[in-house]
Amino acid sequence: MKQNSSVKYGAAAAIAVIAIGTAIASGKLFDVVEPETDSSSASGGKTTEVTVAKTGTGITVTTAEQWAEQYPNQYETYMANSENDEVVEYTETNPYITTLYEGYGFAKSYGSARGHTYVIDDLYATGRPHKLANCFTCKTSSFTAAALNDASAYAGNFDDFKSSVEDPFGCFHCHENTPGEMVVTHTYLADALGDDLESVPGQTLSCGQCHSEYYFDPETKATSFDYTSLDTMNPDDMLEYMNSLTDTEGNLFADWVDEDTGVRKIKVQHPEFETFLGEGSPHASTFTCADCHMGETTADDGTTYTNHYWSVPTQNEELYEASCAACHGSISDFQAAVKATQDETTAREDEIGQALADFDGELAQAIADGKIEGEDLETVRMLCRNAQWYWDFVFVENSEGVHNPTLTKKCLDQAESILEEAKSYLK
Repeated sequence: MKQNSSVKYGAAAAIAVIAIGTAIASGKLFDVVEPETDSSSASGGKTTEVTVAKTGTGITVTTAEQWAEQYPNQYETYMANSENDEVVEYTETNPYITTLYEGYGFAKSYGSARGHTYVIDDLYATGRPHKLANCFTCKTSSFTAAALNDASAYAGNFDDFKSSVEDPFGCFHCHENTPGEMVVTHTYLADALGDDLESVPGQTLSCGQCHSEYYFDPETKATSFDYTSLDTMNPDDMLEYMNSLTDTEGNLFADWVDEDTGVRKIKVQHPEFETFLGEGSPHASTFTCADCHMGETTADDGTTYTNHYWSVPTQNEELYEASCAACHGSISDFQAAVKATQDETTAREDEIGQALADFDGELAQAIADGKIEGEDLETVRMLCRNAQWYWDFVFVENSEGVHNPTLTKKCLDQAESILEEAKSYLK
């Protein structure tokens, strides 16, 4: 979910790029198991190897609370994510999105992400309607286990599953039931990357399970990715993929259709994973998500462990010194550079977003007046769909340009160029 720049720079700037919350299973859809005695360490060191969770029946969840005694430092730090409790309503701060998302839930309610210990609370409180259980995909370990046990869980009823969920997702998402090991429990990520999975560090794959662009398969309703390798994991090929996809009725896939213009629109979802690993990324070859958003901490007793309070280097000097200082000098200079990038990105987002919204109105009026129809109308509709895709790819990406300034600029340039082409049909 998009972060507002005013949130980033304020006290609540410790926005998670991945987050874990407490998960307490009700046992209605799976069994909860107690932690087994484990001699492995959950602290320190990059883990490049990763295991993909097996699907089948009988998959169980050990909750975060159950690991708390054995791993008190990790548990205490991820519970500290509750400190990040500020919410910004984007339909108020960016009112043009009510036009761009008209006919879709995000036009009614679009709150900023906060500490992921709140993910279930926020899911229930949102003004957006939820029909299917697939909305729980990244919200709770209970659904992760349910989907591993039976893929039909994605098509289940939201309210039916709701009665089985008590807390946000926990350790299971990234470690299954073995702290210290990196496990891809959201197998759609492994399916999308194929053999390339092995080339991505586990600490980045863990984040990529949820902080990524996805869609719900029209037939199975399963959470799915719109690429099939690292080479096709870019906005151009992903859009081509979406533009080749049809729904169960044979129509071009769309998350929703704008009733005023007939544009079959796609809603991009927080593509941090794709942006961070995308062409032009200044850090993907050197760092993982965890390097810049978790880091290692030494407890009072001298124990070194991976900090599970998700933060950002601009607001966390320990993270900055460990991962950024060698290349970026003083933290004040770094903060100024980050702010400049985010300010520039936000300004262009708003400018292009407003232009897209204005053109939506112009197109609707032209259709009502009979000034455009037939092949020209279908061409403009596709141009609008594509332009909004590239704009939204940046608008909903949480770093506001910092993860990959090159790709960010390219997407905004493409959105602007495609919009200008669409405008030429109404002159």
